Amino acid sequence: MVPEEPAARILMVEDDAVIREATQLTLERHGYDVTTAEDGLEAIESFEKIHPDAVMLDIMLPGLDGISVCRRIRETSTVPIVMVSARGDALDVVLGLEAGADDYVTKPFDTQVLVARLRAVLRRAVADPERPAPATGSTVESFGDLELDREALEVRRGGSTVQLTPTELKLLIEFANNPGVVLSRSTLLQRVWDYEWGGDGRLVDVHLQRLRTKIGADRIETVRGFGYKLRA
Repeated sequence: MVPEEPAARILMVEDDAVIREATQLTLERHGYDVTTAEDGLEAIESFEKIHPDAVMLDIMLPGLDGISVCRRIRETSTVPIVMVSARGDALDVVLGLEAGADDYVTKPFDTQVLVARLRAVLRRAVADPERPAPATGSTVESFGDLELDREALEVRRGGSTVQLTPTELKLLIEFANNPGVVLSRSTLLQRVWDYEWGGDGRLVDVHLQRLRTKIGADRIETVRGFGYKLRA
């Protein structure tokens, strides 16, 4: 008999008791193992204790806010993070993404949308190279001083390892799959974030900004009016 895979552990940080309890029940019905926290300090303590597979993090929290919590987590971990914004305020969203979040939802949210977002970030956490090794048989591809090791899922720049979040790695892999090809925001949202329709272009812009900072600002070129491409 094949043992069942353990349920993904979700740390949900939410100060509103009604939303927290209702969302916890929904996530548990979808098979997740949910731990909750009511404020930022409790979130940090719970994160260090349970080592969750993903974090659902409200921006507006008492004490240590969600942006600060996200930054603290990113100091030591690339765990997927979905931010929750009560207002959908543009500044809140951008700050959350810049702090290291992978995606976001706004209140009031559809629980099915939230579950879909969590599933998507969890899939990216086990990034798949998504194509066979190059014809040479090697799993390592070079783009100038940048190396992508598809088998080890590692990125090196000038010989030094570059720490990427799962979303940043999936984004780089998508460009590596299409060297020199211009990819639009909508294409990237579909292939990297699994958005089947629409989506927020800020997700692409902020993650590209973070990726460029890590691999070199000139490695990914902006083609105005069309999208982005990886310099071959």
